[in-house]
Amino acid sequence: MPTAIIADDERLMRDLLRTRLSQVWPELQIVGEAKNGDEAVQLVAELKPDLTFLDIRMPGKTGMDAARDIGDASRVVFVTAYDEYAVEAFERGAIDYVLKPPEPERLKITVDRLKERLAAPAATQAQAANVNDTVTAMLSQLAEKIAAPKPKYLQWIQASIGQDLRMIPVEEILFFRSDEKYTCVQTEKFEALIRKPVRDLAEELDPALFWQIHRATLVNVNAIEGVTRDIRGRHLVLVKGRSEKLEVSRSFLHLFKQM
Repeated sequence: MPTAIIADDERLMRDLLRTRLSQVWPELQIVGEAKNGDEAVQLVAELKPDLTFLDIRMPGKTGMDAARDIGDASRVVFVTAYDEYAVEAFERGAIDYVLKPPEPERLKITVDRLKERLAAPAATQAQAANVNDTVTAMLSQLAEKIAAPKPKYLQWIQASIGQDLRMIPVEEILFFRSDEKYTCVQTEKFEALIRKPVRDLAEELDPALFWQIHRATLVNVNAIEGVTRDIRGRHLVLVKGRSEKLEVSRSFLHLFKQM
């Protein structure tokens, strides 16, 4: 059975990629996970996996640096959020890529390609390895951009929708609202649940994008249609395209003085 390791400094992304791979390639065994390029190189040396899924931007040794060290010891698939250059570089067929967040449809294409290469004769594999070097050299020209600091705020929320996990871009979320056990993640199209409380989300989300208006509520600033009062004198946020109104605690009323 084919084996693989996953290298990404974001645990949620490792979890999601593992889950998606199990859906589209049940026979693939994930034998290890790494949080950075150095750990990935070490795991390849120890476990000798057939495949290595490498995040491009990691602290310390980047995915490209790790790929050079790994060489022919394992087939590399880069994981990247940068579609604008990944497609041109990777579609040459030597090193494949997976865009973040990994979607099953695109991942299935990658898996089909990998199965073909694993089944290819040794001569064909050697030829592909030479092309791998060329593509990696191309990517090295983008090292400065790739090595740029990651955003310090959350970019995606991993949430459960029924039996499925979904990575939701934060800009698509209208608001978060917690009860005693779960936090509701509301978008224009669906509602999902997470276990992280609002107090933790408030520290991890960009405060310029999400305002905390209640101890149990965060709202996307771009989704605010206006503020009104009810007959009890409470201030309520109107959300674009939604019928529900979100209560504003007194301690957060200062956010709306300019409105």
